[in-house]
Amino acid sequence: MSRPYAESAEQNKHVIHEVIKPYLNGDVLEIGSGTGQHAVFFASQSPAVSWQPSDLESNLPGIEAWIEESGPGNLLPPLALDVLGDWPERDYDMVYSANCFHIMGEPAVVASIAGVGRCLRAGGVFAVYGPFNYQGRYTSESNARFDRMLRARDPASGIRDFEWLDGLARNAGLELVEDVPMPANNRILIWQKRT
Repeated sequence: MSRPYAESAEQNKHVIHEVIKPYLNGDVLEIGSGTGQHAVFFASQSPAVSWQPSDLESNLPGIEAWIEESGPGNLLPPLALDVLGDWPERDYDMVYSANCFHIMGEPAVVASIAGVGRCLRAGGVFAVYGPFNYQGRYTSESNARFDRMLRARDPASGIRDFEWLDGLARNAGLELVEDVPMPANNRILIWQKRT
């Protein structure tokens, strides 16, 4: 199988890695690995980390193709994970997700954050990359256009409000430790599980 390719993943991998690098340790679960490009890059940059990619069953062959061609030894075979279903029966030091919450429906976002709260070890971190609204407002005109496009394609999707996400995270035992502005009107939100 030829490898799937996302230009955006190629463009943002370095800047995302710079932000999450201080938090990378132990066992990492990636939710929604997509093409697998981030998994291959981040695992190669942090050889002491065990990186577990995951996605819906239909996306696993593409991730496997990336791993087969250029995956480092610390990158595990991808895991089938539907956030609305069963989660891995193990704990992680970090959970990472990029560009997922705005394409998931709200029930899946709720299930994701609750699932992260259950599978993170005490003191572990949850890092989420993507566009977010603040107090119900877009941070840029390009994000407003992007949101309209998302909702036209799937009315259940759309850019999520930071305050709503933070409330879900607090309910899951997580505390916000960083909100980092990123290029192209994106952010990285980092929560830590209370000890």
